[in-house]
Amino acid sequence: MIGLDTNVLVRYIMQDDPKQSAKATKLIESLTGDQPGFVPLVASVELVWVLSSSYGLTRDQIAEALDLLLRSKELVLDRADQVLQAQRRFAQGGADFADCLIERIAHAQGCETTMTFDTGAVKAAGMTLVA
Repeated sequence: MIGLDTNVLVRYIMQDDPKQSAKATKLIESLTGDQPGFVPLVASVELVWVLSSSYGLTRDQIAEALDLLLRSKELVLDRADQVLQAQRRFAQGGADFADCLIERIAHAQGCETTMTFDTGAVKAAGMTLVA
């Protein structure tokens, strides 16, 4: 297994740099179920941020990109169960992917709730407002 940095995933998904995109495509398409690529949790969060802030992708497009990564037999996503749950909540709208993931990881670790000052995260990510 080899680790994949965010920029490799971005180049593969966006195909925006002729040289780097070709290299990223060759690398990712060389992965197999026996020799998969590993996507660290931070890379998943960064990927969503980059696709949104730098490329202006919509929530639906980002959710679709995450879905493709999650379904790939050639990739292993760190905390895939929580990433999937966060992706689903994110796709429904309202909360940032990072907020959804924070709440889902805390929940998986047995937290009764996740406290926040972010009212949007309370409404859409299931967190609890600090009073």
